[in-house]
Amino acid sequence: MSKEKPTILVAVSGGVDSSVVAAMLAEQGYPVIGVMMHLWSESGKECENKCCTPQSMEEARKSAQTIGYPFHVIDAAETFRKQIVQYFLDGYGQGKTPNPCVICNRDIKWGLLFDKVSDFGADYLATGHYVRLAKDENERIRVLKAKDSQKDQSYVMSMLQQSQLQKTLFPLGEYLKPEVRDIARRYGLPMAEKKDSQDLCFVSDDNYRDFLLRNAPEIAVPGSILDRFGNKLGDHQGLAFYTIGQRKGIRLSASEPLYVLEKNAKDNVLVVGLAEDLNQNAILVKDVNWISGETPHDEIKSDVKIRYKADYVRATVIPIENQKVRIEFDQPVRDATPGQFAVFYNDDELLGGGEIEMSI
Repeated sequence: MSKEKPTILVAVSGGVDSSVVAAMLAEQGYPVIGVMMHLWSESGKECENKCCTPQSMEEARKSAQTIGYPFHVIDAAETFRKQIVQYFLDGYGQGKTPNPCVICNRDIKWGLLFDKVSDFGADYLATGHYVRLAKDENERIRVLKAKDSQKDQSYVMSMLQQSQLQKTLFPLGEYLKPEVRDIARRYGLPMAEKKDSQDLCFVSDDNYRDFLLRNAPEIAVPGSILDRFGNKLGDHQGLAFYTIGQRKGIRLSASEPLYVLEKNAKDNVLVVGLAEDLNQNAILVKDVNWISGETPHDEIKSDVKIRYKADYVRATVIPIENQKVRIEFDQPVRDATPGQFAVFYNDDELLGGGEIEMSI
């Protein structure tokens, strides 16, 4: 008697990637259950949310009917608002530049949704992320960059645990995006030509400044702009509207271009300086998660990303106490920003990551 294949819960969004995952797994004979999360949207802007508009929900439902698997919707709006949107607002209020996508993966997709896997009678969670997984000799899961380097999403998986990865599937890790679209066309899926979403799903108009003003107007508190030596050069409109490394929009007259060097939330001060002042030799990273589940005893050489779209930079990662690491760069970097995540790799393997706390 042949062994029954495990049941797979597929996180669908109405996009091409997750729909192709569900179709591929169903074709391979796996019992598939499609689940879409209804997330929070600003009042009156429900049709502009990038991942769960009524249109996306209908397209996901049609795909399920086309392939022939059950489709369910989970109401995650209030949890998403409290844990992700509020994290985003609080981060900017504290002078940081938060990355809600990493936290959403940790708390929503591999939190709220992952906890529903057994409730649906499933064995695994599968998503349309471009990531590869492999096992080492001790049966631990290794997270690897996707074959498609332009779509690789391993960065946002840096906070996942072994217990979650053991029950996770990323079927698209070995595919290029054009191949995935071809598969969608072959299955006759309605979203085969749908454009990829590039921005935060809950910022409907792609303008995070307007979103902050609508949802946290109290953070728009003007303050002083100082140079590195404490001299006042002008006034800012609110620290939330600036980011480390920013040049345009500071609205100061100077003989040389000025850049944002620091956001001092305690004193509500924006510090600016010259391009060479942006160079950072080391950063402190907190709340570090190691994919293996074990903190290295010794420092390691690694390729580090200091934000999702940043280039890899060579550095030494030095574990210290309280889930922190010190990262010393081989060459100075610019724009390492508190609130963003520093993620470290050994070649193609994701080792771990954590939140940038400060430059050293």
